[in-house]
Amino acid sequence: MTLRFHNTLTRTVQDFEPAEEGHVRMYTCGPTVYERAHIGNFRAFAWEDLLRRYLKWRGYRVTQVMNLTDVDDRTIQAAIDRGVSLEQVTAPVTETFFEDWETLGLEPVEHNPRATGHVPQMIDLVRRLEEGGFTYEKDGSVYFAIDRFPGYGRLANIDPEALRVGGRVEGDENYPKENPRDFVLWKGGARGDEGDVAVWGSPWGPGRPGWHLECSAMAMEYLGETLDIHTGGVDNIFPHHVNEIAQSEAATGKPFSRWWLHAEHLLSEGEKMSKSVGNFYTIESLVDRGHRPSAIRYLLLSAHYRTQLNFTLEGLKDADRAVGRLFEFRRRLAETPSTDDPGVDAPDLEGLANSWRESFTEALDDDLNASDGLGATFTMVREANLALDSAATASTAGLEALEAALGDFDAVFGVLSLRDGEETSGSAELEEWVVQRIAARAAARAGRDFGRADAIRDELLDRGVALEDGPSGTRWKLVSKAD
Repeated sequence: MTLRFHNTLTRTVQDFEPAEEGHVRMYTCGPTVYERAHIGNFRAFAWEDLLRRYLKWRGYRVTQVMNLTDVDDRTIQAAIDRGVSLEQVTAPVTETFFEDWETLGLEPVEHNPRATGHVPQMIDLVRRLEEGGFTYEKDGSVYFAIDRFPGYGRLANIDPEALRVGGRVEGDENYPKENPRDFVLWKGGARGDEGDVAVWGSPWGPGRPGWHLECSAMAMEYLGETLDIHTGGVDNIFPHHVNEIAQSEAATGKPFSRWWLHAEHLLSEGEKMSKSVGNFYTIESLVDRGHRPSAIRYLLLSAHYRTQLNFTLEGLKDADRAVGRLFEFRRRLAETPSTDDPGVDAPDLEGLANSWRESFTEALDDDLNASDGLGATFTMVREANLALDSAATASTAGLEALEAALGDFDAVFGVLSLRDGEETSGSAELEEWVVQRIAARAAARAGRDFGRADAIRDELLDRGVALEDGPSGTRWKLVSKAD
């Protein structure tokens, strides 16, 4: 089986091979840290984590860079409005971003460069473009002339001539460009209040970098002049990624990225997310409502990344139940009696695990088809449960094969490891109380006081504890408070 990705640049699904055998260099457009990220942002970050994990599961070494945009029009305006420094705006937002990142179980990436820490590299990139004849200077600012770069706009399948009328608004509209299609590389000259918030010295006078420039400089600083994969949301394609390609390839004469992968938008309750209509969520707000991070992560990964995903609170409950089903299946495997006796008629669990691995790999190899990968996993769970229902025992090798399959699944999807922490997050005091209440309920049932027994079960459920009665006794587990 061959790993394949849809390349936005070619608009086709292509077999993937990194430039260096066994090593993938990947750049991710990170957050602009002027306000807390929302679940729409984290749809892209969760998918990029899935991509990273799957590449590693397939045996690749991954070097990933995700930048932090801590200087741009929005961060500067926030500092001006609040009368504080740029750092005072961006530092707390950056902290909460990584708190949410860890809440969802996203893996740390190798490099998280901040734009403000790489201004010298950005100035060097502008000088290379200037030497190549791709820029012009006006009133202390430096502009990229897109008509000097053949092939501008091909990532978005845009005809550069179509951009002549009306221009575009991206924070550059107040700069005196010779052509409305051009974009600002270095923002200098008289800049009003923002000059008191963000300013660096340069060969063209004091100023600060343009947004597009930042990603090119940081990507090439850590990954070289040609990347294997550049990721982001579809909203980044134009103008951001189009302009990244133009300035990077004009400076180096080399392809900037061999693959461009983009995630579709996240809808909320069927509509575009908006604070005004009340369908705007952050990771923190969902957790505060009682939703588990494992369910949030599962839902964000449940659809193919190139399709729109509708986020609903009811869907979040369904996601929680889906993760719970996987969790309970893994627990069942651990508790199933096993045997090494080849003469015992046991179900072919190894065959189910092998079939799952083939189907799972085929799905994820096909442009990271997460929905089909999940489908293959639940098919395995259903068939294994049926097999275990009909057998008094199972082979040790078969149970171990299914446990390994679930371990491989979670190495990619990362939801069971989150659920593990959620299930054991109760305090020692809570656990002691639960054990006491279970004993009291057992005594009530033994005395045929079923009303008392039901009242104790309800009391436990009010504290987020669900009971399961079985042949081996009563088990308990923590449940989502949102149910």
